[in-house]
Amino acid sequence: MSVSVREVAATAGVSVGTVSNVLNRPDKVSPSTVERVQAAISQLGFVRNDAARQLRAGRSRSIGLVVLDVANPFFTDVARGAEDRAAEDGLTVLLGNSDENPGRQSAYLDLFEEQRVHGVLISPLGDVGDRLSRLRARGTPTVLVDREIADRSFSSVAVDDVAGGYLAVSHLAAIGRTRIAFVGGPQSIRQVVDRLEGARKAVAEHPGVVLETIDTDSLSVLQGRSVGEQLLARAAGERPDAVFAANDLLAMGVLQALNMLGDVRVPRDIALIGYDDIAFASAAVVPLSSIRQPSALIGYTAVDLLMREAEGGEDFEHEQIQFQPELIIRESTAG
Repeated sequence: MSVSVREVAATAGVSVGTVSNVLNRPDKVSPSTVERVQAAISQLGFVRNDAARQLRAGRSRSIGLVVLDVANPFFTDVARGAEDRAAEDGLTVLLGNSDENPGRQSAYLDLFEEQRVHGVLISPLGDVGDRLSRLRARGTPTVLVDREIADRSFSSVAVDDVAGGYLAVSHLAAIGRTRIAFVGGPQSIRQVVDRLEGARKAVAEHPGVVLETIDTDSLSVLQGRSVGEQLLARAAGERPDAVFAANDLLAMGVLQALNMLGDVRVPRDIALIGYDDIAFASAAVVPLSSIRQPSALIGYTAVDLLMREAEGGEDFEHEQIQFQPELIIRESTAG
């Protein structure tokens, strides 16, 4: 059973207000009284209920972070970067996984608002501008992560995904591949749309190169494996000679299917490139070419921006910070 402030006060022979001062403003209490209260705290095993104190003050010392898929190591790295920056200001990060589900995304936003978090970071699914505007209007600053919004009404930290898609397909065209498949979805994920746009821009600059799109229900290894199986089911002349997957998990699933279930080989028959450059990409059975994002830096920068927005209040001018992606070439696109 927890010990209350009232019990500490009774044991120390002081008022509840004095105990509160010792905990929060010890400079206002005489040294002898501080010593007496601290002795009572030690004797009773009192543990300060910091969460309750923060809620009474109107704001907790936590930041809510909603990501699209916690199973994707990219978002794990984003969360790590966010935690590193939050810790510098004595904050913690509460992680919510929307799992690419709008209902779960909404539930986490409701929960974080009820918890009166210091602010919210979100990699949003679909159009949630109105929902986030209401959240901000009620005093909770919000920063978009790995996503920008066209009207610049929110601060954001992202990577230029159009440029990333362009880099990927330009590389495939440069190594002589002409029948390229873009694998990704759903289209409610803005990053997928932008990477496909970049791929199309690159194709437009390379005569003779064609692009087909293969939609997926999610950005998972299982979905990638399913696509790989579909490609194997085609006649050899109907298969693409290159695949650009919207993330590394999809690419790894495609690779598994091609190398384990058929005689098609990467990169001999089908070159393959992913996106994110997660740690597993370089360790794949055929090391995976990828478009690198500075994932931890994205998380760190997002919290830094959130703190500045919280301090600036309504007068803060929203910032859009955009990093440039980097092409990482490995064996899956060699030759």
